[in-house]
Amino acid sequence: MIRLTEHFTLDELTFSQEAARRGINNVPSRTVMTNLTDLCCALEEVRELVLHPILISSGYRSEELNKALGGAANSRHVLGLAADFTVPGYGSPLAVAKRIAESDLPFDQVIHEFGRWVHLGMSLPGEKPRRQTLTIRSAAEGYLPGLR
Repeated sequence: MIRLTEHFTLDELTFSQEAARRGINNVPSRTVMTNLTDLCCALEEVRELVLHPILISSGYRSEELNKALGGAANSRHVLGLAADFTVPGYGSPLAVAKRIAESDLPFDQVIHEFGRWVHLGMSLPGEKPRRQTLTIRSAAEGYLPGLR
């Protein structure tokens, strides 16, 4: 088991049932490994904010996996700079997203997705974090500004 930080492993940031089902290679490059470590450092900060374990549902996605899942072409998941997660011990995904937004964590995006999970996206190395907050309830409605 490769530990990226105290509470997060490479396996939990790269595992995908869809990749396993389809035989898609989801092994990150060295550059992505560096990004994943940085992402996990941010997730450690989130864990400190909410004082509960984080359950990752989606982390790194190879381009092939991202396409198979219908992910955005410019998804930060492909770069190892995004994770989708819940924190059942803390509360609803909306409560978690709001807690992150209220913090000084240098996130690029926090998205409350479909009422079911939080998406945390980090900036590209060297870029200033936008601290953008969004909500998506349905694909038809699209992304809405703010957390709701």
